[in-house]
Amino acid sequence: MVSGDSTKSFSGFGFLLLIGLFLVCVYSAVRAYSVAYSRAALREFSLKQPPTTANGPENPSSRKAGTPDFRLWSEERVEAYQSSLFGNVPPPLGVLKIPSIGLEVPLLEGSGDLTLNRGVGHIEGTATPSGIGNVGIAGHRDGFFRGLKDLHLGDTMDLFTEKGNSRYVVDEILIVPPENVSVLAPRSKLALTLVTCYPFYFVGSAPLRYIVHASITDSSNLTRSGRPSSWQRREEAETETERSASGKIVSKQSSIISITEDEK
Repeated sequence: MVSGDSTKSFSGFGFLLLIGLFLVCVYSAVRAYSVAYSRAALREFSLKQPPTTANGPENPSSRKAGTPDFRLWSEERVEAYQSSLFGNVPPPLGVLKIPSIGLEVPLLEGSGDLTLNRGVGHIEGTATPSGIGNVGIAGHRDGFFRGLKDLHLGDTMDLFTEKGNSRYVVDEILIVPPENVSVLAPRSKLALTLVTCYPFYFVGSAPLRYIVHASITDSSNLTRSGRPSSWQRREEAETETERSASGKIVSKQSSIISITEDEK
């Protein structure tokens, strides 16, 4: 009788041990995929980039790429990120790097759940990352964009795309209601606008939006993508044209700035 009970206990222990080993394998696989995806996304762009100048943005390959820094993330967002690794997303449009907060993240198209759990997203209707105008970029306040709370005026950020690398300087930080889509309108210079929900640690759906404006300061590498030097002057002229039509452009953003209202 005792022998039978011991056999059952051992069998139960063995079953639990197998489950434990299976879970460890799954976790290891997720971590490995995360590292591979991050490194592949950055490597894809670093290999296509022309050499940078002394004053230009640093190439992302000069920094070891790996999994995101989860220390500031909420537990729910970490789990959402890990789950997103099993989903299919298109190749990144570029890589956004903000040295002052240690952020280096793939820029994906759109602002859907899978996109914003995997990286940051290009807001539809705004300028394309390799184009002209004001590029809108969305991210979760409890994930990749939580570090924006520590960003300051004068901090720099680099955007790497297949057509070149550009450096931007933070020149304005705003807190606005979700319906204020004018923050996505074209500005006087080529610009990035980062959007996330606010307050950063609000429990439930955050009522406001945290906006970071950054204007271009170095685009020397863009002229090295095979375009003539006059292309930069044409960009500026077209930007002015976009500004004159800003009302039409902003009207497309009526629902986009509420992209992360479901955050907890």
